[in-house]
Amino acid sequence: MKKLYKILAVAVLFFAGSALFSQGITTASTYFKTISEYYASLKDYEADFEIKINKDEYAGKLSYKTPDLLRLDYSNPKNQVICFNGDMLTIYLPRSNAILQQQITSSGKNAASVATAQGLSLLSRYYTVAYETGQNAEPLEEGSDEMVIKFVLSRKSTSEAFRYIKISVNPQTKLIRRIEATTAKDENFVFDFYEYKLNQGITDQRFIYDPPSDANNYNNFLFSE
Repeated sequence: MKKLYKILAVAVLFFAGSALFSQGITTASTYFKTISEYYASLKDYEADFEIKINKDEYAGKLSYKTPDLLRLDYSNPKNQVICFNGDMLTIYLPRSNAILQQQITSSGKNAASVATAQGLSLLSRYYTVAYETGQNAEPLEEGSDEMVIKFVLSRKSTSEAFRYIKISVNPQTKLIRRIEATTAKDENFVFDFYEYKLNQGITDQRFIYDPPSDANNYNNFLFSE
């Protein structure tokens, strides 16, 4: 369950702060702010994703629609789903045959900030933005031909869950390619995103999820003991 919460936390950071990069670079913070206009112009998008948490690996497809609709359909583990319809967060865990649900309110700093414009200001408030090595594109990793611009977000306070977050961006598409986050206990999370499809006209029906009726239900799981 703790791993699930951390995955959600990283997802919040990604979708809430996905408006990160643009042209006309001077400083990292300027780059960070100006690209938000590009992401803000997107009505919806889909992407394939892979997640690595230490030795554990996950994969699937992500769907997002402005302002706050989000769905992750996993291929590994198969049939796992995370869906947020703007009001209700629903998570189906097939290995446990469990459905976790949480009603989300619009007040306070909670999951309602997922995939909203407010997320960028939260990242700027609690993290310091810098280039990892410089503003020029460099290989995604050693031996890679894929070129990205790399940013490092360092926490301003020890109360933040992640000590730092690295974000790699494709300078041509202005889309996030990779997020790496490290906790205070040196747990590593890596999110890779591929095959973006932008402004496909995704309908709200995409974010209506009916989990299996025979699964065990756990409501208000975020606030349960």
